[in-house]
Amino acid sequence: MALARALGTILLSLTWACAVEAQDVAIPQLTSGSERKPASASSDPARPAPPQTVALTVAQGSPLQVALDREVRVKKVGQPVHARIVEPVYAFDHIVVPVGSEIIGEVTRIEEISGGKRTLAALNADFTPVCKVEVGFRELVLADGRRFPLHTSVTPGSGQVIELVTAKNAKEKKNEVKEMASEKTKQAKQQAHQEWDNAMKQLKTPGKVRRLERYGEAQLPVHRQYIPAGTVYFAELNDPLDFGSEVMSLPMASSIGSALPEGSVVHARLVTPLSSATAHQGQDVEAVLSQPLMDGERLILPQGSRLKGTVKQAQPARRMKKNGQLRIAFSELVPPDGIAQKVVSTLEGVQAGKDANVKLDSEGGAEATTSKSRYLGTAVSLGLAMMSARGGEDHDHDGGNNSGAAGGLGGFKLVGMVVGAVARSRAFGTTMGAYGAAVSVYSHFMARGREVEFPKNTAMQIGIGTRAATMPPAAPSASAALVDSDVQLQ
Repeated sequence: MALARALGTILLSLTWACAVEAQDVAIPQLTSGSERKPASASSDPARPAPPQTVALTVAQGSPLQVALDREVRVKKVGQPVHARIVEPVYAFDHIVVPVGSEIIGEVTRIEEISGGKRTLAALNADFTPVCKVEVGFRELVLADGRRFPLHTSVTPGSGQVIELVTAKNAKEKKNEVKEMASEKTKQAKQQAHQEWDNAMKQLKTPGKVRRLERYGEAQLPVHRQYIPAGTVYFAELNDPLDFGSEVMSLPMASSIGSALPEGSVVHARLVTPLSSATAHQGQDVEAVLSQPLMDGERLILPQGSRLKGTVKQAQPARRMKKNGQLRIAFSELVPPDGIAQKVVSTLEGVQAGKDANVKLDSEGGAEATTSKSRYLGTAVSLGLAMMSARGGEDHDHDGGNNSGAAGGLGGFKLVGMVVGAVARSRAFGTTMGAYGAAVSVYSHFMARGREVEFPKNTAMQIGIGTRAATMPPAAPSASAALVDSDVQLQ
């Protein structure tokens, strides 16, 4: 018994010693400044990285390009107006507001006309002169029925019928790569024209007969005021619009910021308002991409990327109907990640008011043009002046009435015509006719020309490409240096 009890004690002692040693090995000693990581956070090369999400938000200050889809007769403040989105709205790489979405708004202000302007208009037989009308938009309705309340501010320069002007085709390039890029640029401009035409087709724009009726009505002494269908406004958001988020895949993330394809044309909006009257060479200019740049299924530049550049040429309008000129170039591209890269660019297309008469040359320079209708208007004024001057030569002695009416019509339209007819004065008719002809000649051929105006949010198509790296000049060879020294010695 004593022997068995002694053996049991020895076994228990050995078991306890082994347990203590095993316990000391299982608990590692942490070095100073280190931290124990939970087992779930341990790095595992086989485990994929968590997906990255991108918020699909239209930021505050973003403009919505909308156009009235029906004619509006101006009556009072608060009357409703109805419009459509004519350019898609993107968030990152997604269309969140497609073309054709409804916009509901109202007339917010009708400007009062001063007494002086009313007097001048009355002298020209216009007793209901056109007032400046401001509108606002308060609700967005998507095709799927979703409604978003809006708080917007219509930017200056809005409220006119707009057309898309593209640059003239450049001269043919000899290099095959440049030819391919030029063809791709041409296709991009044609696509932009097609998209604009499709957007305009959804509007109930007046035909030629209706436009002629409205023009005739506007010539009457008393007439109603209309805002024509197709009038375009830029409504800036005072509050952001949230459309959720999307998961950015690894291929999408890796393609952002890659090399720009040859012949790339981006859709952008001008952030810096420009005018040939006030712009100066070297002035900073900035634009923001309104649509992403895609290369097939690859995302190259997301919406919101910025272009920075300068004014290369600015020529204000001058007397004798010399119109203004403006040339801008963007030299830096800044994606959302903030890593800028140098680029070369040309202005390939721009949206401008039809009355602005803007044209682009083959290098993207903008110049205002003068309408050819000035020749017809001046010819009519000169014809009326000649009729009034020759009225006294009639053998029937009844030309005084006709000359006074004709001259008055050339001077002060309907009011002048009526006064001239009643007065039956050849002198009055001749004076009014000469006045009307002089005003027409001065305004059409001698006055200051038109300025190039690019208000804020002007939509542009800009051709961009990477800037070729400039190679440092090669060091002259020894033989060339010897020849040069010989020339200098001689």
